[in-house]
Amino acid sequence: MTDIRYGLVGSGYFGRALGLALEALPGSTVTTVFDPANAGPVCVELNAREASSIAELCASSDVDAVIIASPNWAHAEPVLEAARNGKHVFCEKPLALSYEECSRMVDATQASNVLFMAGHVMNFMTGVRSVKALITDGVIGDVLFARAARTGWAQPQSEISWKNQRKLSGGHLYHHIHELDLIQSIMGPAVEVTMVGGNVAHHAPGFGDEDDLLLVTLEFGNQTFAVLEYGTAFRWPEHHVLIEGTRGAIRIDLQEAHVTVRVDGKDERLLLHSSAAEDADRARVYRDGTTDGAITYGNPQSSPPLWLRGIIEEELGYFHSLLSGADPIEEFAALTDGTAATASIATADALTRSLAEKRKVLVSEITTEGAR
Repeated sequence: MTDIRYGLVGSGYFGRALGLALEALPGSTVTTVFDPANAGPVCVELNAREASSIAELCASSDVDAVIIASPNWAHAEPVLEAARNGKHVFCEKPLALSYEECSRMVDATQASNVLFMAGHVMNFMTGVRSVKALITDGVIGDVLFARAARTGWAQPQSEISWKNQRKLSGGHLYHHIHELDLIQSIMGPAVEVTMVGGNVAHHAPGFGDEDDLLLVTLEFGNQTFAVLEYGTAFRWPEHHVLIEGTRGAIRIDLQEAHVTVRVDGKDERLLLHSSAAEDADRARVYRDGTTDGAITYGNPQSSPPLWLRGIIEEELGYFHSLLSGADPIEEFAALTDGTAATASIATADALTRSLAEKRKVLVSEITTEGAR
């Protein structure tokens, strides 16, 4: 393909941003949009037509690939419909809210021999790509441990977003699965997991029903471990990933927006994003308090900040390049067949079971049941 025509399912805050990024790519056109709540204004912006249903969009002769940015709970139908119609798929994270549903999506896209890329945009940050290359090259030795924190304090909202409703978003663990996905991309899939926590500080009107404090432990079966903290019950906000090795350590600071590599007591500082301007923009967003625990309560009329637009452009540019005939990059292989995203959901499902049943859970319990 040389001129790729896209259908967009979901044109809210993030979907609109994806549509605008696609329109800016050479050889890319958004022809069709489906979103019962937001399609009209976005169709005008993109000079696209409005579809009356997901089925209509996916069957359209002027759609080569489907971009899915609907709410988390509504990803499966468009993925399966796109695969049924032989259309390539880009689906925002999390792919689904259960391993079983993810597996259905992966099976359907494989059976139709179409590309199935997960929108785990953190993998396209310049700093994250540098970190992975350094680890592969052995700069910090063997990785022993990782710690991630994505925490803050939520203020009451005049309207409860679907993002704060557990059945619709999956809560912090699923909606903010980036850090879990990153750690597993470095350390491999977790073998045994534990999660404790709950909704400890936000029971009043103006809040959803999601757990606001989650403490996660991952065991990888080879004497390597990770811990993660998620939620909005933290008055001292943190957002970082720390990776400890036998020779050194790397800290990805997503709040101050830089990467620090420490080897032999010496620190080297790297960009997190592709430019100093993007790093400064991200740090400003946090500093100005326009996020609650790294959650942006966007709306279809507002645009993402500079740093987020930058990585969206990188991510969609890669997807578009594959459809245009470019060779795949090995680093992103597990992102473009759904397997990495599905592995993250398997771990999240095991953690959810751990919290509910107050015990350690083998991830194989989830994957074995899902394969039946």
